[in-house]
Amino acid sequence: MLCSSVALDGHPDLECSQSKREVPMNPRQIVLSLILAFSLVAAPLPSGGQQPAKVYRIGYLGASLPTPAASREARNWEVFVEGLRERGYIEGQNFCIEQRYTEGKDERALPLAVELVNLKVDLIVAYGTAQVRAAKQVTSTIPIVMVGVIDPVRRGLVASLAHPGGNVTGLTATVGMEVLGKRLQLLKEAVPKVSRVAVLYYSGGESGGAASVMEEAARALDVTLQHYGVRDPEELDGAFAAITKARADALLVDPHPFIARHPGRIAALAAQSRLPAVYPFREAVEAGGLMGYEASQPAIYRRLGFYVDKILNGANPGDLAVEQPTKFELIINLKTAKTLGLTIPEPLLIRADEIIH
Repeated sequence: MLCSSVALDGHPDLECSQSKREVPMNPRQIVLSLILAFSLVAAPLPSGGQQPAKVYRIGYLGASLPTPAASREARNWEVFVEGLRERGYIEGQNFCIEQRYTEGKDERALPLAVELVNLKVDLIVAYGTAQVRAAKQVTSTIPIVMVGVIDPVRRGLVASLAHPGGNVTGLTATVGMEVLGKRLQLLKEAVPKVSRVAVLYYSGGESGGAASVMEEAARALDVTLQHYGVRDPEELDGAFAAITKARADALLVDPHPFIARHPGRIAALAAQSRLPAVYPFREAVEAGGLMGYEASQPAIYRRLGFYVDKILNGANPGDLAVEQPTKFELIINLKTAKTLGLTIPEPLLIRADEIIH
């Protein structure tokens, strides 16, 4: 819903019309009119003297439009709005949202952030590192609630998790970079003989230390990593051709919004190359990928309502600690495992939150 459709003063526009013929009032009518006027001035304000509720204008700077085609974004968006509703925010009544999306092009983040600031929004919710960085670059006064960011301290978005400082706070996507190593560990558990793992990542963004963390985990697991970057959907076929040529044993997929927009295609290419793969999003596993391990998205997006409510009620974002996810989900597709000729170890199956048969 666009804010332009909501009257910010809380009242509908009123139209006045004049009658075609002026009729003079007699003395009695004049007295009654004066009494009525004074009574209206002296009348108490609605709701026990309170002013009409403010209609907050919230800016949302995201990566992908939450359409049915982008089911992940659509589900997250629904949970976000539901989380606001649980705290008394009803869209069209006391808040409205201005939405802007980069659609996989990080370079669009800055001009879109400028648009939101020029609209004088009360707060910006920003998904993804590029989006949060752009919003922070164009405003130091409008509060920014981040989501979908890995290690915001290392990326320079906040001073620390406990005391973020500045105008940015919110939720991280992972518990530091360690989750990248955790995915590699799960892949090794599922396929113990793996020795060469291809890493598919978005080459148009910033690593923020991800590569060094994965290399450290790989050494501990006696695995060699092969990195393949893409920044456009047309590059996926070529990347998988190169992965096949290099004879990789398995695939590790990077958690970037660009990658998350193509779960079905990536899962299909991995299946075509007969590569067991671990993904950072469940949609790829539902589309035929082997395994997925990610922080619970519904839990994160519902929690956004807490930050929005606190800030709109006067809290300083720099004083609100950044939260890390506490709930993670492991999804395993046994149908895909069977197709690849793999037997998933029983201890790993027991730990799975969901198994697709």
